[in-house]
Amino acid sequence: MPKNRKALVNIPAAAWEHPADRAALKAVRNVPGFDSILKYVFGNTTERSLRLIALASSVRVTERQFPRVHALHLEAARVLDVPAPELFVSQNPFLNAGAVGMDRPFVTLNSATIDLLDDEELLAVIGHELGHIKSGHVLYKTLLYVLLQLSQYALNVPLTGLALMAVIGALKEWDRKSELSADRAALLTVQDPELYIGTLMKTAGGRNLSQMDLGEFIKQAEEYNNAGSLLDGVYKFLNVLGLSHPFPVTRVLELLNWVRSGHYDRLLSGDYSQADQTFYQDVKEAASSYKEAADNSATLNNVKENVKEGVKKAKDLLDDLMKGR
Repeated sequence: MPKNRKALVNIPAAAWEHPADRAALKAVRNVPGFDSILKYVFGNTTERSLRLIALASSVRVTERQFPRVHALHLEAARVLDVPAPELFVSQNPFLNAGAVGMDRPFVTLNSATIDLLDDEELLAVIGHELGHIKSGHVLYKTLLYVLLQLSQYALNVPLTGLALMAVIGALKEWDRKSELSADRAALLTVQDPELYIGTLMKTAGGRNLSQMDLGEFIKQAEEYNNAGSLLDGVYKFLNVLGLSHPFPVTRVLELLNWVRSGHYDRLLSGDYSQADQTFYQDVKEAASSYKEAADNSATLNNVKENVKEGVKKAKDLLDDLMKGR
């Protein structure tokens, strides 16, 4: 590898996890029916079946297949001090990657991700996915993936209707928050904030990074973040409902704030002792912003009583907006 990156030996995932990620996962576990659905899914659709799909439809990365990607994969695993899981490349025109599984999780990179990113950027993406694995996110990401597939085909799943909607909605909300933790793992992998922010800019504006400006993009992110009226908050909430990731500008600001806090530099220096203290110091502020989203989300508070009314209100609001009121 061209850079002399520091290996973060024995670093715990808790050292970089975002408080909102933990808060959202706790909310998921409190959703009525969650345990029953978790047992059903992993009793009927297993990690092994998903791996067989990858074996049949993708290319497994080894020293002889995608050797460049293989070397980057080993480097990311070395830096984050995590065993390198299986890695596959799948033909797909969209820039994305994912990790699924339970006991033996694996990572899949879309072919567009390899085509559009240089080595350092690709290293960051792999580090991002390894961060999900080290944080134990993949169990819940796999559950969400399977539930979304089952819901498309209207198969006989226990606790269908509002309860299933509640679980899927809560998992999607957590899934977005988990990306903030994985972004931190990606940054720790490449150990270059400007480079990783540039990678996030590519997800927003495409591969021509020379036509973008880091300072202007940060201004754009701050403008979005500072749009704080009640109506703006409703728009922001509705806009992310169907997304698997937060908007790139949100991810950039979250990452910058983490770097500015000094937490990132402490971890690079090998100081993990304050990880939990830092988490609890930050949790009040992070929980406040998360609570704002949770208060608007019927899936995270009193699900049985509120989900139907929440959906109705959202529909009414959208109807009003469409009518130009």
